[in-house]
Amino acid sequence: MSPGRFLGSELRMVLGRRRNHVLLAILALVPVLIGIAVKASGQDASGGSIFGGITRNGLFAVLAAFLVVTPLFLPLVVSVVAGDAIAGEANTGTLRYLLTVPVGRSRLLGAKLTAIAVWCLVCAVTLAGIGAVAGLFLFPAGRLTLLSGHTVSYAQGLGRLSLVVLYVAASALTVGAIGLFVSTMTEVPIAAMAATLTLTVVSEVADAVPQLARIHGWLPSHYWLQWVDLLRDPVYTGDMATGLLVTLGYVAFFVALAWARFSGKDVTS
Repeated sequence: MSPGRFLGSELRMVLGRRRNHVLLAILALVPVLIGIAVKASGQDASGGSIFGGITRNGLFAVLAAFLVVTPLFLPLVVSVVAGDAIAGEANTGTLRYLLTVPVGRSRLLGAKLTAIAVWCLVCAVTLAGIGAVAGLFLFPAGRLTLLSGHTVSYAQGLGRLSLVVLYVAASALTVGAIGLFVSTMTEVPIAAMAATLTLTVVSEVADAVPQLARIHGWLPSHYWLQWVDLLRDPVYTGDMATGLLVTLGYVAFFVALAWARFSGKDVTS
């Protein structure tokens, strides 16, 4: 089987599952519900905050949704797919078949990681796309007032939102890499999903403890919300760049662990 054909098959499996469609639908509902709640309240939001800007421009409904889902729900959605990557194949008995097609273990792991990365991007794009449409319907779509007080055109606002989407998707890949590694250690998908989400929650709890400030910068979740710097003028890229480097480091580390574990693993299912 050619690499392109195998990857295409993997992407169709991830993007075609009804369970994943439900997760995407729930994810897309978040900005819609936020917009409806703000609209129904009948109150003009004020102040230099993301939630405070929703009534002034619908794009803030999307940004508020990212603020809500990034700490827990987005990691949960990514954990479901990542935790199922290898453990799901072992659980259904298809892993041995895949490795005798023949598909090398490194190629299989690479296809799984690519599919997880695409899933992270699809999640972020879906939330942003549905949220932008809902925001455009419910609220004004004129110039966007940034958190720094400066205003930019709606088109420029969309450009900044696109960068937010890419940053959120890249950050979510950390969870995907952790899930891929955990998935190589068990044949029970639910256990892999739960373990991945648990590690994510532990990171966020540790990040909230002041006494652990020395290690905050090394935690995978510490820079997840740093995309807010894209809503300032001028844009401050220092923390985002650090966040992307931390993400790259964790992805490389856990993918290496996954490869080391999977390359020497006895496949019995």
